[in-house]
Amino acid sequence: MAKRKIIEIDRDLCDGCGLCTEACAEGALVLDEENKARLAREIYCDGLGACLDVCPIGALKIVERDSEDYDAQATYRHVLETRGEEAAAHVHGAGHNRESRETERPTFPMGCPGSRSQEIQRPAAARPAAQISGHSELAQWPIQLHLISPHAPYFERSDLLIAADCTAFALGSFHQDLLKGKKLIIACPKLDDTSPYVDKLSELLKHNTVYSLTVARMVVPCCSGLVHLVNAAVEKSGVSLPVKEIVIGIDGQVTA
Repeated sequence: MAKRKIIEIDRDLCDGCGLCTEACAEGALVLDEENKARLAREIYCDGLGACLDVCPIGALKIVERDSEDYDAQATYRHVLETRGEEAAAHVHGAGHNRESRETERPTFPMGCPGSRSQEIQRPAAARPAAQISGHSELAQWPIQLHLISPHAPYFERSDLLIAADCTAFALGSFHQDLLKGKKLIIACPKLDDTSPYVDKLSELLKHNTVYSLTVARMVVPCCSGLVHLVNAAVEKSGVSLPVKEIVIGIDGQVTA
């Protein structure tokens, strides 16, 4: 055994929601008889942490300790048996496994489905004139959650859109269909330091009259962490405000 990065679960915090088991492409996490998350086997955990940001209560973290090495082949066989061939093709290192496959499909060594490389095929369109144009519906600045002030005057009596960073790039009509008439906050639940986010959003909701709250996120599992953050902030604020969730596919289609 050697020291390596691996997931650690705080069983006292874990509430058995199961989101981490869905986010782990390697099937390393399961719920046990006490409805708590645990590692199925340490060799299935690649230590990349795709599960971290989907946990709504912070029961997961990456630690460095003595452990058996991640075994891509054993993990591939495990996912193939428990989830099927399509899921097994997304296992970290699955591009090196050809067992039980009739044809080789190109895969990329990423543990998180949201980081998996893929090309989006679109019909060819006529080349536009060489100019930059388009009407922006952005009504305030700054917009990044780390930078905004909960007491900024433009949040008072507003409709609020909290959007994952990638949504505006995936949805071509983002400004017209989602942003128009709203104040905007953007964040990435996977890459940001999200530790101050719940408190900051809670403060904003407590000190402003917000008419509506919409969360736009990408379809990938790790992006659901943004919804959990917002719901936690609403609950902490004590404000009765329904959260509307919009889910956007990587092809730009609104799926929910």
